[in-house]
Amino acid sequence: MAVLDAEVQAAIAASVLCWLATIGRDGAPNVSPKEIFCAVDEDRLAIADIASPNSVTNIRANPQVCVSFVDVFRQRGFKLNGTAQLIGRRDPGFEEAAASLLRLAGPAFPVRHAILVTVRKAARIIAPSYVLRPEMDDAERLAAAYRRYGVQPVPDGT
Repeated sequence: MAVLDAEVQAAIAASVLCWLATIGRDGAPNVSPKEIFCAVDEDRLAIADIASPNSVTNIRANPQVCVSFVDVFRQRGFKLNGTAQLIGRRDPGFEEAAASLLRLAGPAFPVRHAILVTVRKAARIIAPSYVLRPEMDDAERLAAAYRRYGVQPVPDGT
């Protein structure tokens, strides 16, 4: 059974940022935003190391990671737990492993490593309002989020 099913992959594709959580040698957690990432297949996620020396150091010490992404307007997303593998520019297989990341990054962002995460578990993230205000439908939830953040939806309705 695919860990990254169609729903999770759609949420990944629609996300602007993801958050990579790693653990340092001292046991301290580190959370770092990443803006270049994509699903590779039904079990793997690729994340670009553009400027993430702490994440890289931590993954070398402990490859267990957690990646989360949330649609701030719909107030839901996913948390992915898995094992990360670093593939650097000089490593065999970098071009293949990083191909999608390099396309997404374009010339503006230098991809130093492809961080390939083999996902073993995906869990839904929902805001407390889903539990505390179950009577709200998606349209009401979106309208409340737009008001809270002081923004308006774009013409296509998203």
